[in-house]
Amino acid sequence: MTKPIVAIVGRPNVGKSTLFNRLVGRQSAIVSDIAGTTRDRVTAEIEWAGRTFVLVDTGGLDPFPKTDLWTQVRAQIDIAIADADLIIMLADASTGAAPADHDAADLLRRTAKPVILAANKCDNTERAAAAVELYAIGLGEPTPISAYHNSGVDDLMARVAELLPCPQELPQPEADVRMAIVGRANVGKSALLNAITGSERAIVSDVPGTTRDSLDTLVSRGGRSVLLIDTAGIRRRGRIAPGIERYSVLRSVRAIDRADVAAVVTDASELGAGQDAHVASHVLEAYRGVVIVVNKWDLAREAGLTRERATEIVRARFAFARYAPLCFTSALRRTGLDGLLDTAAAVYDEWNKSVPRYSLSRTVTDAVAEHPPSSAGRRSLKIYGVAQDQTSPPTFTFYVNHSDMVHYAYRRYLENRLRAAYDFRGSPLRMRFKGRGES
Repeated sequence: MTKPIVAIVGRPNVGKSTLFNRLVGRQSAIVSDIAGTTRDRVTAEIEWAGRTFVLVDTGGLDPFPKTDLWTQVRAQIDIAIADADLIIMLADASTGAAPADHDAADLLRRTAKPVILAANKCDNTERAAAAVELYAIGLGEPTPISAYHNSGVDDLMARVAELLPCPQELPQPEADVRMAIVGRANVGKSALLNAITGSERAIVSDVPGTTRDSLDTLVSRGGRSVLLIDTAGIRRRGRIAPGIERYSVLRSVRAIDRADVAAVVTDASELGAGQDAHVASHVLEAYRGVVIVVNKWDLAREAGLTRERATEIVRARFAFARYAPLCFTSALRRTGLDGLLDTAAAVYDEWNKSVPRYSLSRTVTDAVAEHPPSSAGRRSLKIYGVAQDQTSPPTFTFYVNHSDMVHYAYRRYLENRLRAAYDFRGSPLRMRFKGRGES
C-alpha cells in the first residue's frame, strides 16, 4: 500500500520545522530563528487518528531564488509539492499576509491539489483574531495554530484527516518472497542484481548514485519466485547532493516497505562504514527481515580480509542486529549469489514463523523463573501471560501489571530467550507490553 504524502510548505521562518517536529513527536528537523535553516526535505512516517501518512518538511519557499543554494532548495520544494497528495501551507499570523505568501499561494493553486492554510504563531487571542487577515491569500479559511505551544494542532490535523486520500494498492507481480536490495551509494547493488538475473537489468556505473528509482525483477529459485527490488543509494541527509538524488532516498525507503526481506549491501573494501548501519536502521524501523551482504568479496585479499575478520568487523558495526545472517558475494565473479537467495528465503520463513501458544508460554515462564524482573520500591513487575498476535514480523504481546516498569534490558533478555528457543534468524521481533486497562 502506498501511503499518502503530506507536504508542509511556506515562506522562510514561519515555523514549518517546528510544526513538523510537533507532529512527529521528536526533534527531527533543525529549528532556528534564522531564515533558511532547513535546506533539505525531511520525511517521517506518522500516524494520526488512525491514518498513516508520510509527512515532508521543506525549506522556505522563495518564488524568485537568487543564489545557487536557494535554487537547489526551490528544486526540492517543487519535487515535494509535485509528489504530495495534500499540502499544508503555513503562514505567520504575527506578520500577516506577506507578498511571498501570495506568491506561494498562487503556486499552490496551480497544482490543483488540496491545500490547507494554517496560521502559525497564534500564541494569544489577539494573534488568533488577526489570523483572519490571511483570508486575503485566497486559500480559504486559515486554521489558527501555535506549533510551539501545541495549540490548534488537533484542529489542523482533523482537517488533514478529512481531506487525506485513501492509501492506494500498487499492482505488483505475484511473488513468494519480495527482497529489496539496499545500501549506501556505489556498493554494487545494481551489479548484484544483474549478476543474479544474468542480464543487464539495471544501469551499472562507477559514479555513485546512478540508480535514481526502484527497479523490480522477478526470478525463480528453488521452486520459489523472488521479486528483487533494486534501489538508489541511501545517504545521510547532510551528504545527499542537491537535485533528484535527494528524492530517490524517499523512494528507497518506501521500497523497503514493499519488501519482506531487505539485503543490506556493504562493500568489502570499505567495511565498517557508519552509513551501512544507518541504512540498516531503515530496515529495522520497518520491521523487515534483514540479510547483511558483504559484496565485492573478490577484493578481500587486496584489502587483507579473511571471512573471520570481516565477520568480526560487521558484527561490531551491526551490533543492534546480531541476529542477521551474513552472506559474502562477488557480483563481478558471480559468487555467493545462490547462497544469498537461499538465505533470503530462510529469513522470510522466520519472518512468517508462528510459535505454538503452549510452547511460547512455557518458554516465557521459564525465562521469568530463572531471571525475575527487578522491582522498584513497593512495586514489582509481574508477567501474567504472552501471546503471539501476528507474523510478518513475529509480534508478541506480554500481559503485565505495570507496563512502565519494563526496562530495556529486560525486554532484550526476553527477546534473547525467544531467539534461543525459536531462532527467528534474520527477523526482527515486535514486542509489546500491555498493562491492566491499557489498549
